[in-house]
Amino acid sequence: MNTEEVLDVFRECGALLEGHFILSSGLRSPIFLQKARVFMHPAKAERLCRALAAKIRDEGFGDIGQIVSPAVGGIIPGYETARHLGVPAIYTERVNGVFELRRGFEVARGEKVLVVEDIVSTGLSIRECVDCLRSIGADVVAAACLIDRSGGEADVGVPLVALTRYKVPAYPADKLPPELAAIPAVKPGSRGLA
Repeated sequence: MNTEEVLDVFRECGALLEGHFILSSGLRSPIFLQKARVFMHPAKAERLCRALAAKIRDEGFGDIGQIVSPAVGGIIPGYETARHLGVPAIYTERVNGVFELRRGFEVARGEKVLVVEDIVSTGLSIRECVDCLRSIGADVVAAACLIDRSGGEADVGVPLVALTRYKVPAYPADKLPPELAAIPAVKPGSRGLA
């Protein structure tokens, strides 16, 4: 899938929003990709994740034991991508602000895993998930996401396979362009959930 095909799926679901948004990273943006509106349509999520799984294979990262995703946003794309790769899908959760494996999930020391996230802005959630996995001895071969909204600039600590790269402007709260500063900000993301 090319960028326009991916964005068309978001448009069809009413998930490509324009306004003034506070991203999970704390940065501000005139565009928000409300992936939850895509994930509520199983056929749309399946189409995107099937394409992501194919790209993961094409880039040489398909030989893994399982997929691990950061909760909450990565759970659905991680599961669906794992289904297409034929491997299990588990996820990390924040406990006192730090990602951990819970619910009896395990990764064997040396096991090759891939981290799957929904949207990448700064790469923080993936980096934190990678840190968690490395601390228990996992071999994190790469990460993958549906959309890299940094346009390839985010450092996630491992190679990143993005279904598409879509550079979206993002600004610190104290450096907003006047047209964005004139619009009330809303925070539609999930960071900070208990």
